[in-house]
Amino acid sequence: METTVTSGPIAETLSVRVISREDAAAVAELSAQLGYEATAEEVQERICHLLSNTEQVALVACVGVEVVGWVEASVVRRLQSPAHALIGGLVVKNGMRGLGVGKRLCAEVEAWSRGKGLAVVRVTSRNTREAAHRFYLREGYRQTKVSAVFEKVLS
Repeated sequence: METTVTSGPIAETLSVRVISREDAAAVAELSAQLGYEATAEEVQERICHLLSNTEQVALVACVGVEVVGWVEASVVRRLQSPAHALIGGLVVKNGMRGLGVGKRLCAEVEAWSRGKGLAVVRVTSRNTREAAHRFYLREGYRQTKVSAVFEKVLS
């Protein structure tokens, strides 16, 4: 799945492709911009797992050979609701935001989701990420609920 952006400020130089193991260092660096620290080795292991699962997709946006953004999504199947796609992460490099990169990555996930027969794409976003909320609203997503997240660390 390699495509080129056809509109937006960097349309002629931006391409989107499936993530590869070689993208691990760049993806780790971008993940840190979201506040999720991981080594390139940890990310490479995660990429390998994602690539082996047909119900997950991870894409990178590149300007030339430089990775400037990534998105990861998966099919979610629950007893209480129809299957849907969930964007688990989306990040665009500082300095590249507002240029159409995120819009293109979302469009690719939406196309992938349609190809899987899914009618809904969901995304969660921390309540402090107001710019991200505005982005998703501009892209046609609507806020459907507010929740709290609980976790238990298993030792």
